[in-house]
Amino acid sequence: MTIMPSADIRLKYNEIVDKCRESGEPIYLTRNGQGELVVMDIASFEKREQELAAQQLVLEAYAARLAGAKDYSIEESMKMINKMIEGK
Repeated sequence: MTIMPSADIRLKYNEIVDKCRESGEPIYLTRNGQGELVVMDIASFEKREQELAAQQLVLEAYAARLAGAKDYSIEESMKMINKMIEGK
């Protein structure tokens, strides 16, 4: 985890961008010793958003299953997928 003072965003912008891209991790910016902002590169942000969306789908499926939604075997799932692909 990288923590930097918020003044560095003006003084060391290019360095911050490079660190974000190289590490793929967010940089935490502080003001007066308190956390204020998190900065990260677009690619890492988009990847994180995709991961969160996938986790949300899994949680929704799990909740539906707990609520009594029908389960499908792998074979049934593959048949449904193949039908969708074939347009039937």
